[in-house]
Amino acid sequence: MALDSSPENPAAVRTIARAVEGWIAKLGPVWVEGQVAQLTRRPGARLVFLTLRDTEADMSVTVTCLPHVVEACVPPLAEGQRVVIHAKPEFYAGRGTLSFRAAEIRPVGLGELLAALEQRKNLLAAEGLFDPARKKPLPFLPRVVGLVCGRGSDAERDVVENARRRWPGVVFETREVAVQGVKAVSEVTAAVRELDRLPHVDVIVVTRGGGSVEDLLPFSDEGLVRAVAACLTPVVSAIGHEKDSPILDLVADVRASTPTDAARKVVPDMVEEMRGVQDLRSRATRAIRGRLDRDSAWLDAARHRPVLAEPMVLVTGRESDVRLMLERSRRALDSRLARAADDVAHVRARVRALSPAATLDRGYAVVQDDSGAVVRVAADVGDGALVRVRVSEGEFRARREP
Repeated sequence: MALDSSPENPAAVRTIARAVEGWIAKLGPVWVEGQVAQLTRRPGARLVFLTLRDTEADMSVTVTCLPHVVEACVPPLAEGQRVVIHAKPEFYAGRGTLSFRAAEIRPVGLGELLAALEQRKNLLAAEGLFDPARKKPLPFLPRVVGLVCGRGSDAERDVVENARRRWPGVVFETREVAVQGVKAVSEVTAAVRELDRLPHVDVIVVTRGGGSVEDLLPFSDEGLVRAVAACLTPVVSAIGHEKDSPILDLVADVRASTPTDAARKVVPDMVEEMRGVQDLRSRATRAIRGRLDRDSAWLDAARHRPVLAEPMVLVTGRESDVRLMLERSRRALDSRLARAADDVAHVRARVRALSPAATLDRGYAVVQDDSGAVVRVAADVGDGALVRVRVSEGEFRARREP
């Protein structure tokens, strides 16, 4: 029944809350189907808490039950399972919240959520989007860090504060977007693409705090994953805590376990870098001083050597050797020339002895006919023929008489 209220006679909050509580109490126990998005068991607690998610709409509700109800499930209840529960709806007027108290839970097979995510993961892996060879290295010191995060979130504060604690001069280009709910995928994707187009942004960090499987679903969306894979700028995924692993972690160039870890991976630690520079300067100074000391010692030793103390010692010491060698060279040359002169005289005498002129000097003559041929046989000259007779001192003609 509708409450009787008006601007002049409004109903109190408690009245509305009690009315809603009464309406819900009249509903009685119902069978509800959904997906277990989160399962919380606190040690020593009397109740087990579930978050039951609608598989078709962005809607979930809290379910409480006794531990034996969960323990009776076969197979064991786990996050992502699709279940049917028999529960009584309860409205807590003090907090204004709706929940269900389950008396029976029936698992109906592997959760469609995890199955769909696993199928999507296998598809993207087959396309090579998770291949380590395509991942880009992070710059040592980025000029500007692009940050995609929730509005006023702890994750943003963790990244910014830890990064500036490590490197105070780091600059952030921040895009605050919805990180869960129906708008999360479109806003995160648009922010990543916008930062990737900015030339001064050297690295992009996509971050949000931990949450249930339901809360982290946007970061396993295929459209967002493909947008990150297409980025030319290196992308760091820092979603949730160490145990959380959306598909974005697999396609990103670097996966950070937490937002704080993302800050450590994106910028270097100035204190450590300064310490490293100081160590290098100290090592360089020691090396240079050692080299200078060795060279100075070498110069001192070289300066005290006799050859440098008395540079002319080598010249004067070798002067007598040079003179002796010159004298020996002259004697050897003279001897060689004398032997050569004797050899020439002997050859000249032999040549003269074998020369035709020497034969003519001994009274011999050479007879030639008109053609100039030497007459060796008398029969070669006919009667009355003229011949030329060559003697030691000139020549003359003669005629053979018959």
